[in-house]
Amino acid sequence: MATSFSRSAFIKQMGVLSAGAVLSPNAILNTKNIENRIRVAVIGCGSVSNMYLPHLSKSPYVELISACDIKPERAAAQAKKYNIPNQYGHIDQMLTGAPFDMMVNLTNMQEHGRLNKQALLAGKHVWSEKPMANTYAEGKSLLDLARQKNLRIWGAPAVVNSPQFAFMSRSIQEGKLGKIAAAHAHYGHTGPSWSAFFYEKGGGSLPDLGVYNLATLSGLLGPVKSVVAMTSIINKERVVDDKGKIAVEAEDNAMVIMDHGNGVLSHVQCGFNYFDPYGHEGKGQERPTISIWGSTGNMALVGYDWAPFAVELANSWTEPPKRFATDTGTYVWEQGATIVAESLLSGKEPLINAEHALHVLEIIEAARASQETGKRMILKSSFPWPVVV
Repeated sequence: MATSFSRSAFIKQMGVLSAGAVLSPNAILNTKNIENRIRVAVIGCGSVSNMYLPHLSKSPYVELISACDIKPERAAAQAKKYNIPNQYGHIDQMLTGAPFDMMVNLTNMQEHGRLNKQALLAGKHVWSEKPMANTYAEGKSLLDLARQKNLRIWGAPAVVNSPQFAFMSRSIQEGKLGKIAAAHAHYGHTGPSWSAFFYEKGGGSLPDLGVYNLATLSGLLGPVKSVVAMTSIINKERVVDDKGKIAVEAEDNAMVIMDHGNGVLSHVQCGFNYFDPYGHEGKGQERPTISIWGSTGNMALVGYDWAPFAVELANSWTEPPKRFATDTGTYVWEQGATIVAESLLSGKEPLINAEHALHVLEIIEAARASQETGKRMILKSSFPWPVVV
């Protein structure tokens, strides 16, 4: 690379800069030059990669370098389909193979913490599907490690990126609903059938489904101060594609009440036992799944927060609710890795924040502890808020 400093030094420098401040537009680099793209290795070539890889392959900020999966045939198939030059059957091979800048982790959720740590120790930035670790303590240690090594780590979901979230956030901050009192969110379906990990220890409906709603409500209403929750297992056994009949170990039904401070309460329900005619994909869902209630108005997110369509706002005694933010723009739920790749190049801080992801992880952990103890759990983490100004 014909520059005054090495590519690795460039990526490291941009990681330091973007960790500390939002740069001016004049600092944004020419991302049309392929030499300035972030070299990405994707680990986990299962179902989620079928959404991520098409998006990453079209990104002007990304150069796909490697595909990795413990089932080598899956890595080979995705490498061929998306013209990825290198493929591996183990993370150790990937980390010592073709050089890259950022690992995108799409593996089973129980493996996220371990694999993310390996990548950071190897000097790689990380984008991780949710959750970024299995416990808050593990996730916090990953963020601390990243900072020590002048690297970046982020965790899904990317719900704060949608124009609908932005509209709701600004409406709240501008006082259009008056004094906020309460909010509700829900997301569920009849459960994934393709893998056992959703139902095994470390899985569950909270980190797979509830995580979206928890990120949305905390992003809109502010960091959560305390949690009271109940969880249960409705179906004690499941039949899944990779292991046949299994015993369900993680919650497949959850109710979480959150205190955001100043009297503001919110509630999330999620589960793997919800009949939903829109199914796992959520296509065609035009009913509200998020609602916010205030003293002079209320609003509802139409569709799911990971796939929104519009926002309905009611703040008049005489006129019916009106729809706003009906254009989703470029937002799709799988865009997170592309967004942070752009951030690494430009130095401009994204709305997605690792501390927010960790806060959501602590909420999940607190909800499970509340079920076990019957107690209200106090949270210790926070994140920069408001998310959208």
